[in-house]
Amino acid sequence: MVIDFHTHVFPDKIAARSIQTLEQVSEDINAFTDGTLQGLLDSMDRSGIDRSVILPVATRKGQFDTINRFAREINRTYDRLYSFGGIHPDDDEVEDKLRFLKDNGFRGIKIHPDYTGVCIDDERYIRIITAAARLGLLVVTHAGVDPAFDQIHCTPQKGRAVMDHVFQETGVRKPFLVFAHLGGILVHKDVQKYLIGTDCYLDISCSFRDISPFCDTSDEDVAEVIRSHGAERILFASDSPWNDQKAYREKLLALSGVSEQEKELIFHQNAEKLLAET
Repeated sequence: MVIDFHTHVFPDKIAARSIQTLEQVSEDINAFTDGTLQGLLDSMDRSGIDRSVILPVATRKGQFDTINRFAREINRTYDRLYSFGGIHPDDDEVEDKLRFLKDNGFRGIKIHPDYTGVCIDDERYIRIITAAARLGLLVVTHAGVDPAFDQIHCTPQKGRAVMDHVFQETGVRKPFLVFAHLGGILVHKDVQKYLIGTDCYLDISCSFRDISPFCDTSDEDVAEVIRSHGAERILFASDSPWNDQKAYREKLLALSGVSEQEKELIFHQNAEKLLAET
């Protein structure tokens, strides 16, 4: 069993335009699928991926209804796909919106501080993350550099501060934050300093520098993070369509210094546990 905890798709009518735009603003990064649901399913079939978690990104205020209507339809239609919800930091009535997602069976939300231009330690994001933690919703955040932007809006230091604040504010004691890209693209030293060993999950998307064009971590770095953070807090992820699911699956399968039992945790057991929790 393999569960990819970090993928993206777009509605068919805007997929081609969205992929083209994002390729243009992200330097040399090119998509491995056409960005559609069928494109993701085809990639999964080629790559030996059993299930994929889709992470929608709200890039502006007012997209909540459209994004989450599409996400809810995915969850009702596809057995192999599961979509999180999306919310923007400038949305009104965020507590009510998050409650709506919870009541409609969503397991979590995706946030992207770079695409919204709002740092993760801004009070708007703190409000969203705090409310999500109280509701038992997971929060997956982009972390580290994004090639389309000059500023890092979610550094490991900021992420750690928000996590600690929300734990203290809510009394929640189990991990609810997932920092994508092994805790942060191009900020590996700060990931080691601020996130390793804390109560958060890290996904491994955009973390192998020989198959991802925009990261600085080697196979040895990834294995060391798995050992030091604990395989029980690591999630398999590709960031499809921006990385090749097959290449990521094969890379983890071949990764030395990580036991077969640890790989089973990363490939699916951790994800199954998170998706089953209510």
